[in-house]
Amino acid sequence: MADPKGFLTTPRRDAPRRPVEERVRDWDEVYVPGGLLPIVGAQADRCMDCGIPFCHEACPLGNLIPEWNDLVARDDWQAASERLHATNNFPEFTGRLCPAPCEASCVLAINHPARLPPPPSTEALRAAPPSPVTIKNVEVAIADRAWDEGFVTAQPPERHSGRTVAVVGSGPAGLAAAQQLTRAGHTVAVYERDDRPGGLLRYGIPAFKMEKRQLDRRLDQLTKEGVRFRTSTEVGGDIGAADLRARYDAVVIATGATAWRELDVPGRELAGIEQAMEYLPWANRAYENGREPPPPLPPAPLSATGKHVVIVGGGDTGADCLGTAVREGAASVTQLDIYGMPSEARDEDAEPWPTYPKLYRLSAAHEEAGELRTAPAADADARLFAAATLCFTGDEAGHVRALHLVEVDAARRPRPGTGRTLPADLVLLALGFHGPERRSGGLVDQLDLRVDRSGRLARDAAFATDVPGVFVAGDAGRGASLVVWAIAEGRAAAAAVDRWLTGRTRLPAPIGAHDRPMTA
Repeated sequence: MADPKGFLTTPRRDAPRRPVEERVRDWDEVYVPGGLLPIVGAQADRCMDCGIPFCHEACPLGNLIPEWNDLVARDDWQAASERLHATNNFPEFTGRLCPAPCEASCVLAINHPARLPPPPSTEALRAAPPSPVTIKNVEVAIADRAWDEGFVTAQPPERHSGRTVAVVGSGPAGLAAAQQLTRAGHTVAVYERDDRPGGLLRYGIPAFKMEKRQLDRRLDQLTKEGVRFRTSTEVGGDIGAADLRARYDAVVIATGATAWRELDVPGRELAGIEQAMEYLPWANRAYENGREPPPPLPPAPLSATGKHVVIVGGGDTGADCLGTAVREGAASVTQLDIYGMPSEARDEDAEPWPTYPKLYRLSAAHEEAGELRTAPAADADARLFAAATLCFTGDEAGHVRALHLVEVDAARRPRPGTGRTLPADLVLLALGFHGPERRSGGLVDQLDLRVDRSGRLARDAAFATDVPGVFVAGDAGRGASLVVWAIAEGRAAAAAVDRWLTGRTRLPAPIGAHDRPMTA
């Protein structure tokens, strides 16, 4: 490590966000452009280069975190980029979207409360519990610097194997698998049912979390390396699964877990109650089409403009809906979480270090909703915790107008006398996903793939299905998870496919990608 006392003398500083009143008027990323550069070197210097790097173990990709922290602290950005890209195809994605389990397992996170004010002096800093290293910020700084300095270039293979692979789905798992297999010399085509590649990264993640240029330049890199993209093509519909198997030597299914969970309560049939992933793509498509004027957006079938919006579900997808609705100019926005309000400090008995704890976290979207007072019926950050939906009621035209809820205890039992009613012109269900879509006669049926008890596509430890030459990577086999897991699985599945095609492989496979039994 460059400074052996850095963790004692330098407080943690996170990437600065733009003022709320500024960022809610556009769809740009919420962080101050260039805001990391003045602080990231000192933050990397806080890394202790532990004898046992728990951060490395916690990262599904096995990122070499202490190594590139040290290189950044020494201002060797090119070497840092090389070490980062050695394990991660798309660090600008994970640096923006990953919840950073590596930081929760940082040795500096032991006995550390979730939120602390900056210590006023060095003496106070020494007496205060240390904060974890800003690993995620350092990662994204390396990735952005690598693009700015031209360190990231296309890496086409020196020779071609003569083998062909079809990748179904162009989300992070599919893109990682495609890039790795292409670099191994195979000819790879990626099939995507939407009009543009990117999957969830394209139409599910709002631009204020990750601008689409981050995705587009990676797609350009993949194209220059030889990956071919077949958009507006649904496998199992536009092209049959049998035809695909006949054309290619191997098939990788990376369609994600897009089968959303439902809410079975009275009034669900009312108009204006929609799934989150029916809502989010509209704003993303408007942004993609160059129609991103200040809010409100041009009229869309699921626009939140001027409406009282209630989001059912307390996770990241719900927060994405929250930030989008604020930018569209909703009259009010409230997010319901059936779980109780988390603590601001780790529960050492239930979630001991180095596990990833469930803590009270204030995302950019919650900060925006709270400061703009768009949800007077909710708490300060527009969230209601321990809230269960009882039913919906509507008007004579059959459109939802109210959501009725009740507070619940830790066992999800209603608390008597806590019923409430929220005005609701648009209700968005963000209740998670339970596996890939299974349209009758579609891809899963055509390939006769087994599905496990949780709705995931069954596979073995080598990511292979019962059908020879057909493999599964990412959320389709793992279940809904993190972007970092998707990339890790894409890399590991690519190594498995390469070995199956050639009898051996030189592609690296993240060890963490095999941490869960993959049989049904």
